Amino acid sequence: MLIYKKLRFLYHLWKLFVHYPAKSFFQRFKVLADYLHLRRTKGLTPEEYNLFHLFERSESFRHDFLGENEQRYYLDLLNPTNYYIIARNKYLAHKILEATGIPMATLYGYYDPTAGRGGDNIARTPDEMLQILKSQNVQECVIKTTESSHGNNVQVVRQINYDLGMATLHSGEEQPFATMLGNKPLIFERCLRQTAQLSSINASSVNTVRFMTLLYPDGSVKIPATFIKIGREGRCVDNAGAGGNVDASINTETGIMEHAIRFDGWEHIADVDVHPDSGAAINGVQIDNWPEICQKVKEFQQALPFVKAAGWDIALTEEGPCVVEVNDMWDRTGQLFIQRGWRSEIRDCFLAWQQNNLFYEFGRLTNELPVRKLKRIVSQP
Repeated sequence: MLIYKKLRFLYHLWKLFVHYPAKSFFQRFKVLADYLHLRRTKGLTPEEYNLFHLFERSESFRHDFLGENEQRYYLDLLNPTNYYIIARNKYLAHKILEATGIPMATLYGYYDPTAGRGGDNIARTPDEMLQILKSQNVQECVIKTTESSHGNNVQVVRQINYDLGMATLHSGEEQPFATMLGNKPLIFERCLRQTAQLSSINASSVNTVRFMTLLYPDGSVKIPATFIKIGREGRCVDNAGAGGNVDASINTETGIMEHAIRFDGWEHIADVDVHPDSGAAINGVQIDNWPEICQKVKEFQQALPFVKAAGWDIALTEEGPCVVEVNDMWDRTGQLFIQRGWRSEIRDCFLAWQQNNLFYEFGRLTNELPVRKLKRIVSQP
Protein backbone atom coordinates (compact mmCIF):
# COMPACT_ATOMS: atom_id res chain seq x y z
CA MET A 1 0.00 0.00 0.00
CA LEU A 2 2.85 2.39 0.86
CA ILE A 3 4.53 1.76 -2.49
CA TYR A 4 1.22 2.35 -4.28
CA LYS A 5 0.77 5.71 -2.50
CA LYS A 6 4.29 6.78 -3.40
CA LEU A 7 3.83 5.85 -7.05
CA ARG A 8 0.45 7.59 -7.14
CA PHE A 9 1.99 10.73 -5.66
CA LEU A 10 4.85 10.73 -8.18
CA TYR A 11 2.39 10.20 -11.04
CA HIS A 12 0.28 13.21 -10.01
CA LEU A 13 3.41 15.26 -9.45
CA TRP A 14 4.57 14.49 -12.98
CA LYS A 15 1.10 15.24 -14.31
CA LEU A 16 1.15 18.60 -12.54
CA PHE A 17 4.59 19.41 -13.99
CA VAL A 18 3.68 18.42 -17.56
CA HIS A 19 0.11 19.67 -17.86
CA TYR A 20 0.02 22.83 -15.76
CA PRO A 21 -0.54 25.78 -18.16
CA ALA A 22 2.86 27.44 -17.67
CA LYS A 23 4.43 29.87 -20.12
CA SER A 24 7.93 28.47 -19.86
CA PHE A 25 9.92 25.47 -18.68
CA PHE A 26 11.31 27.59 -15.84
CA GLN A 27 7.81 28.48 -14.69
CA ARG A 28 6.93 24.79 -14.50
CA PHE A 29 9.71 24.34 -11.96
CA LYS A 30 8.38 27.40 -10.13
CA VAL A 31 4.92 25.81 -9.99
CA LEU A 32 6.39 22.53 -8.80
CA ALA A 33 8.37 24.26 -6.03
CA ASP A 34 5.27 26.19 -4.99
CA TYR A 35 3.23 22.99 -4.79
CA LEU A 36 5.87 21.20 -2.72
CA HIS A 37 5.83 24.17 -0.33
CA LEU A 38 2.04 23.88 0.07
CA ARG A 39 2.29 20.14 0.51
CA ARG A 40 4.83 20.60 3.31
CA THR A 41 2.92 23.40 5.05
CA LYS A 42 -0.70 22.41 4.31
CA GLY A 43 -0.64 18.76 3.23
CA LEU A 44 -2.28 19.51 -0.12
CA THR A 45 -2.48 16.92 -2.89
CA PRO A 46 -1.38 17.59 -6.49
CA GLU A 47 -5.00 17.24 -7.63
CA GLU A 48 -6.13 19.99 -5.24
CA TYR A 49 -3.33 22.29 -6.34
CA ASN A 50 -4.25 21.78 -9.98
CA LEU A 51 -8.06 21.83 -9.77
CA PHE A 52 -8.23 24.97 -7.65
CA HIS A 53 -5.44 26.74 -9.61
CA LEU A 54 -3.69 27.56 -6.36
CA PHE A 55 -0.62 28.94 -8.13
CA GLU A 56 -2.78 31.85 -9.31
CA ARG A 57 -4.91 32.33 -6.17
CA SER A 58 -4.63 35.13 -3.63
CA GLU A 59 -2.62 34.54 -0.48
CA SER A 60 -5.78 34.71 1.64
CA PHE A 61 -7.42 31.93 -0.42
CA ARG A 62 -4.28 29.79 -0.32
CA HIS A 63 -3.91 30.26 3.43
CA ASP A 64 -7.51 29.41 4.28
CA PHE A 65 -8.01 26.62 1.75
CA LEU A 66 -8.78 23.35 3.54
CA GLY A 67 -7.40 20.31 1.77
CA GLU A 68 -8.52 16.71 2.04
CA ASN A 69 -5.77 15.54 4.39
CA GLU A 70 -6.19 18.27 6.98
CA GLN A 71 -9.99 18.11 6.69
CA ARG A 72 -9.93 14.38 7.36
CA TYR A 73 -7.89 14.98 10.51
CA TYR A 74 -10.44 17.48 11.84
CA LEU A 75 -13.53 15.52 10.88
CA ASP A 76 -12.28 12.21 12.21
CA LEU A 77 -12.49 13.81 15.64
CA LEU A 78 -15.46 16.14 15.18
CA ASN A 79 -17.47 13.37 13.54
CA PRO A 80 -16.25 10.12 15.15
CA THR A 81 -16.02 7.12 12.86
CA ASN A 82 -18.38 5.22 15.17
CA TYR A 83 -21.16 7.52 13.99
CA TYR A 84 -20.35 7.71 10.28
CA ILE A 85 -23.26 5.42 9.49
CA ILE A 86 -25.73 7.97 10.89
CA ALA A 87 -25.09 10.34 8.01
CA ARG A 88 -23.87 7.88 5.38
CA ASN A 89 -26.85 5.53 5.31
CA LYS A 90 -29.90 7.38 4.05
CA TYR A 91 -32.36 4.97 5.66
CA LEU A 92 -30.82 5.28 9.12
CA ALA A 93 -30.48 9.05 8.68
CA HIS A 94 -34.21 9.20 7.94
CA LYS A 95 -35.10 7.30 11.09
CA ILE A 96 -32.79 9.29 13.36
CA LEU A 97 -33.68 12.72 12.00
CA GLU A 98 -37.39 11.95 12.12
CA ALA A 99 -37.01 10.82 15.75
CA THR A 100 -35.39 14.15 16.64
CA GLY A 101 -38.11 16.16 14.90
CA ILE A 102 -35.96 17.32 11.99
CA PRO A 103 -38.18 17.60 8.88
CA MET A 104 -37.39 15.36 5.93
CA ALA A 105 -39.33 14.16 2.92
CA THR A 106 -41.86 11.50 3.91
CA LEU A 107 -40.28 8.04 3.78
CA TYR A 108 -42.73 5.75 2.00
CA GLY A 109 -40.68 2.59 2.34
CA TYR A 110 -37.37 0.78 2.39
CA TYR A 111 -36.42 -1.94 -0.08
CA ASP A 112 -33.70 -4.44 0.80
CA PRO A 113 -33.53 -7.92 -0.77
CA THR A 114 -31.37 -9.09 2.16
CA ALA A 115 -33.84 -7.98 4.86
CA GLY A 116 -34.62 -10.77 7.29
CA ARG A 117 -38.30 -9.95 7.27
CA GLY A 118 -40.80 -7.54 5.78
CA GLY A 119 -43.31 -5.33 7.56
CA ASP A 120 -43.04 -1.78 8.94
CA ASN A 121 -42.83 -0.54 5.33
CA ILE A 122 -39.78 -2.73 4.68
CA ALA A 123 -39.89 -4.78 1.47
CA ARG A 124 -37.74 -7.70 0.35
CA THR A 125 -39.15 -8.07 -3.16
CA PRO A 126 -40.39 -5.67 -5.86
CA ASP A 127 -43.94 -6.97 -5.36
CA GLU A 128 -43.81 -6.21 -1.63
CA MET A 129 -42.50 -2.71 -2.39
CA LEU A 130 -45.24 -2.12 -4.91
CA GLN A 131 -47.85 -3.13 -2.34
CA ILE A 132 -46.36 -0.75 0.25
CA LEU A 133 -46.59 2.13 -2.21
CA LYS A 134 -50.10 1.16 -3.30
CA SER A 135 -51.31 1.06 0.31
CA GLN A 136 -50.27 4.73 0.60
CA ASN A 137 -51.71 5.65 -2.81
CA VAL A 138 -48.29 6.87 -3.99
CA GLN A 139 -48.33 8.19 -7.55
CA GLU A 140 -44.91 9.84 -7.65
CA CYS A 141 -41.76 9.39 -5.58
CA VAL A 142 -38.00 9.69 -5.47
CA ILE A 143 -35.92 6.49 -5.34
CA LYS A 144 -32.38 6.61 -3.91
CA THR A 145 -29.75 4.04 -3.07
CA THR A 146 -28.90 4.23 0.62
CA GLU A 147 -25.14 4.77 0.24
CA SER A 148 -24.72 6.93 -2.89
CA SER A 149 -23.94 10.65 -3.17
CA HIS A 150 -23.43 13.44 -5.73
CA GLY A 151 -26.87 12.85 -7.23
CA ASN A 152 -25.91 9.37 -8.44
CA ASN A 153 -28.50 6.60 -8.73
CA VAL A 154 -31.45 8.92 -8.12
CA GLN A 155 -34.66 8.08 -9.99
CA VAL A 156 -37.78 10.22 -10.01
CA VAL A 157 -41.03 8.40 -10.71
CA ARG A 158 -43.89 10.56 -11.95
CA GLN A 159 -46.60 7.90 -12.29
CA ILE A 160 -47.13 4.31 -11.19
CA ASN A 161 -49.55 1.98 -12.99
CA TYR A 162 -50.23 -0.59 -10.29
CA ASP A 163 -52.32 -2.82 -12.56
CA LEU A 164 -49.50 -3.23 -15.07
CA GLY A 165 -46.62 -2.84 -12.62
CA MET A 166 -45.13 -0.03 -14.74
CA ALA A 167 -43.47 3.23 -13.68
CA THR A 168 -43.19 6.45 -15.71
CA LEU A 169 -39.90 8.21 -14.99
CA HIS A 170 -39.13 11.93 -14.95
CA SER A 171 -37.81 11.63 -18.51
CA GLY A 172 -41.12 10.19 -19.71
CA GLU A 173 -39.64 6.73 -20.17
CA GLU A 174 -41.73 3.79 -18.95
CA GLN A 175 -40.11 0.86 -17.17
CA PRO A 176 -41.35 -2.28 -15.47
CA PHE A 177 -41.26 -1.51 -11.76
CA ALA A 178 -39.50 -4.78 -10.92
CA THR A 179 -36.53 -4.08 -13.23
CA MET A 180 -35.86 -0.70 -11.58
CA LEU A 181 -35.08 -2.08 -8.14
CA GLY A 182 -32.20 -4.49 -8.63
CA ASN A 183 -30.38 -5.98 -5.63
CA LYS A 184 -29.24 -2.85 -3.74
CA PRO A 185 -31.03 -1.30 -0.74
CA LEU A 186 -33.27 1.62 -1.73
CA ILE A 187 -35.40 4.24 -0.04
CA PHE A 188 -38.63 5.65 -1.49
CA GLU A 189 -39.39 9.27 -0.57
CA ARG A 190 -42.08 11.84 -1.24
CA CYS A 191 -41.24 14.34 -3.99
CA LEU A 192 -40.56 17.72 -2.39
CA ARG A 193 -42.06 20.95 -3.69
CA GLN A 194 -39.65 23.86 -3.51
CA THR A 195 -40.64 27.51 -3.15
CA ALA A 196 -41.89 29.42 -6.18
CA GLN A 197 -38.78 31.62 -5.95
CA LEU A 198 -36.38 28.70 -6.51
CA SER A 199 -38.69 26.96 -8.96
CA SER A 200 -38.58 30.07 -11.14
CA ILE A 201 -34.81 29.57 -11.56
CA ASN A 202 -35.11 25.90 -12.54
CA ALA A 203 -38.32 23.93 -12.04
CA SER A 204 -37.18 20.44 -13.07
CA SER A 205 -34.91 19.94 -10.02
CA VAL A 206 -35.24 20.66 -6.32
CA ASN A 207 -32.46 23.24 -5.99
CA THR A 208 -30.90 22.63 -2.60
CA VAL A 209 -28.90 24.93 -0.35
CA ARG A 210 -25.77 23.51 1.28
CA PHE A 211 -25.39 24.73 4.86
CA MET A 212 -22.06 24.08 6.57
CA THR A 213 -22.70 23.99 10.32
CA LEU A 214 -20.38 23.70 13.31
CA LEU A 215 -21.52 22.70 16.80
CA TYR A 216 -19.45 24.10 19.70
CA PRO A 217 -19.04 22.69 23.23
CA ASP A 218 -21.38 25.34 24.69
CA GLY A 219 -24.18 24.22 22.35
CA SER A 220 -23.93 27.20 20.01
CA VAL A 221 -23.86 26.73 16.24
CA LYS A 222 -22.01 28.68 13.58
CA ILE A 223 -22.66 28.62 9.83
CA PRO A 224 -19.31 29.20 8.10
CA ALA A 225 -20.58 28.85 4.52
CA THR A 226 -23.72 28.52 2.42
CA PHE A 227 -24.12 27.94 -1.29
CA ILE A 228 -26.83 26.76 -3.66
CA LYS A 229 -26.81 23.99 -6.26
CA ILE A 230 -29.19 24.49 -9.17
CA GLY A 231 -30.04 21.90 -11.81
CA ARG A 232 -30.21 22.38 -15.55
CA GLU A 233 -33.42 22.39 -17.56
CA GLY A 234 -35.02 18.93 -17.74
CA ARG A 235 -32.71 17.33 -15.19
CA CYS A 236 -34.24 16.07 -11.98
CA VAL A 237 -31.18 16.52 -9.74
CA ASP A 238 -29.22 19.65 -8.86
CA ASN A 239 -25.79 18.04 -8.57
CA ALA A 240 -23.00 18.41 -11.10
CA GLY A 241 -22.51 14.66 -10.92
CA ALA A 242 -25.45 14.25 -13.27
CA GLY A 243 -23.76 16.15 -16.08
CA GLY A 244 -23.38 19.77 -15.05
CA ASN A 245 -25.25 22.35 -13.01
CA VAL A 246 -25.20 25.93 -11.77
CA ASP A 247 -23.76 26.91 -8.40
CA ALA A 248 -23.69 30.14 -6.46
CA SER A 249 -22.39 31.35 -3.14
CA ILE A 250 -24.95 32.70 -0.68
CA ASN A 251 -23.92 35.50 1.63
CA THR A 252 -24.55 33.89 5.00
CA GLU A 253 -25.46 37.20 6.62
CA THR A 254 -27.83 38.54 3.97
CA GLY A 255 -29.03 35.53 1.98
CA ILE A 256 -28.05 37.19 -1.30
CA MET A 257 -26.77 34.88 -4.06
CA GLU A 258 -23.46 35.83 -5.68
CA HIS A 259 -20.50 34.50 -7.70
CA ALA A 260 -22.76 32.22 -9.79
CA ILE A 261 -21.00 29.78 -12.12
CA ARG A 262 -21.98 27.20 -14.71
CA PHE A 263 -20.13 24.02 -13.74
CA ASP A 264 -19.72 21.48 -16.53
CA GLY A 265 -16.64 19.81 -15.05
CA TRP A 266 -13.39 21.29 -13.76
CA GLU A 267 -12.20 22.22 -17.24
CA HIS A 268 -15.45 23.93 -18.15
CA ILE A 269 -16.40 26.57 -15.56
CA ALA A 270 -17.93 29.89 -16.59
CA ASP A 271 -19.21 32.87 -14.63
CA VAL A 272 -22.89 33.62 -15.11
CA ASP A 273 -25.36 36.17 -13.77
CA VAL A 274 -28.51 34.34 -14.84
CA HIS A 275 -29.51 30.71 -15.24
CA PRO A 276 -28.31 29.57 -18.70
CA ASP A 277 -31.61 27.83 -19.51
CA SER A 278 -34.38 29.82 -17.82
CA GLY A 279 -32.70 33.23 -17.96
CA ALA A 280 -33.77 33.86 -14.35
CA ALA A 281 -31.51 36.17 -12.37
CA ILE A 282 -29.21 34.57 -9.77
CA ASN A 283 -26.57 37.07 -8.70
CA GLY A 284 -27.98 39.76 -6.44
CA VAL A 285 -31.18 37.87 -5.63
CA GLN A 286 -32.00 37.52 -1.94
CA ILE A 287 -33.51 34.24 -0.77
CA ASP A 288 -36.86 34.77 0.95
CA ASN A 289 -37.10 34.30 4.74
CA TRP A 290 -33.34 33.80 5.05
CA PRO A 291 -32.91 34.60 8.80
CA GLU A 292 -35.67 32.15 9.76
CA ILE A 293 -34.16 29.44 7.53
CA CYS A 294 -30.71 29.88 9.10
CA GLN A 295 -32.17 29.65 12.61
CA LYS A 296 -33.97 26.41 11.75
CA VAL A 297 -30.82 24.83 10.33
CA LYS A 298 -28.91 25.76 13.49
CA GLU A 299 -31.59 23.92 15.46
CA PHE A 300 -31.14 20.89 13.18
CA GLN A 301 -27.44 20.82 14.06
CA GLN A 302 -28.15 21.12 17.78
CA ALA A 303 -30.46 18.12 17.53
CA LEU A 304 -27.72 15.98 15.94
CA PRO A 305 -24.69 16.28 18.27
CA PHE A 306 -23.10 13.05 16.99
CA VAL A 307 -22.00 14.98 13.89
CA LYS A 308 -20.43 18.25 15.02
CA ALA A 309 -19.41 19.50 11.58
CA ALA A 310 -22.16 18.81 9.06
CA GLY A 311 -22.96 19.62 5.46
CA TRP A 312 -26.76 19.87 5.16
CA ASP A 313 -28.50 19.74 1.78
CA ILE A 314 -31.67 21.70 2.45
CA ALA A 315 -34.75 22.01 0.25
CA LEU A 316 -36.57 25.29 0.76
CA THR A 317 -40.30 24.56 0.71
CA GLU A 318 -43.34 26.70 1.46
CA GLU A 319 -43.55 24.87 4.83
CA GLY A 320 -39.94 25.78 5.66
CA PRO A 321 -36.52 24.14 5.28
CA CYS A 322 -36.55 20.37 4.77
CA VAL A 323 -33.48 18.12 4.96
CA VAL A 324 -32.67 16.21 1.80
CA GLU A 325 -29.39 14.84 3.11
CA VAL A 326 -26.84 15.38 5.88
CA ASN A 327 -23.15 14.79 5.22
CA ASP A 328 -20.51 14.00 7.82
CA MET A 329 -17.75 14.22 5.19
CA TRP A 330 -17.87 16.54 2.19
CA ASP A 331 -15.71 17.44 -0.78
CA ARG A 332 -13.74 20.67 -1.14
CA THR A 333 -15.62 22.06 -4.15
CA GLY A 334 -17.71 24.45 -2.06
CA GLN A 335 -14.60 26.56 -1.50
CA LEU A 336 -14.61 27.19 -5.25
CA PHE A 337 -18.26 28.29 -5.12
CA ILE A 338 -17.85 30.68 -2.18
CA GLN A 339 -14.46 31.89 -3.49
CA ARG A 340 -12.68 31.49 -0.16
CA GLY A 341 -11.42 28.73 2.09
CA TRP A 342 -13.09 27.54 5.28
CA ARG A 343 -10.05 26.18 7.12
CA SER A 344 -10.09 28.74 9.93
CA GLU A 345 -13.72 28.01 10.86
CA ILE A 346 -13.33 24.21 10.88
CA ARG A 347 -10.04 24.46 12.77
CA ASP A 348 -11.58 26.85 15.34
CA CYS A 349 -14.36 24.36 16.11
CA PHE A 350 -11.86 21.51 16.31
CA LEU A 351 -9.68 23.41 18.78
CA ALA A 352 -12.70 24.33 20.91
CA TRP A 353 -13.57 20.66 21.40
CA GLN A 354 -9.93 19.68 21.83
CA GLN A 355 -9.39 22.26 24.58
CA ASN A 356 -12.45 20.96 26.43
CA ASN A 357 -11.24 17.34 26.21
CA LEU A 358 -14.71 16.34 25.03
CA PHE A 359 -13.75 14.22 22.05
CA TYR A 360 -14.95 10.68 21.68
CA GLU A 361 -12.32 7.98 21.34
CA PHE A 362 -10.07 8.53 18.36
CA GLY A 363 -11.31 6.93 15.16
CA ARG A 364 -8.93 5.31 12.72
CA LEU A 365 -7.33 8.04 10.64
CA THR A 366 -7.05 7.21 6.97
CA ASN A 367 -4.98 10.16 5.73
CA GLU A 368 -2.22 9.79 3.20
CA LEU A 369 0.05 11.87 5.46
CA PRO A 370 1.46 10.64 8.79
CA VAL A 371 -0.49 11.81 11.85
CA ARG A 372 2.60 13.53 13.29
CA LYS A 373 2.87 15.68 10.15
CA LEU A 374 -0.83 16.52 10.26
CA LYS A 375 -0.52 17.57 13.90
CA ARG A 376 2.22 19.97 12.89
CA ILE A 377 0.09 21.40 10.07
CA VAL A 378 -2.92 21.78 12.35
CA SER A 379 -0.80 23.65 14.93
CA GLN A 380 -0.14 26.40 12.40
CA PRO A 381 -2.74 29.21 12.60
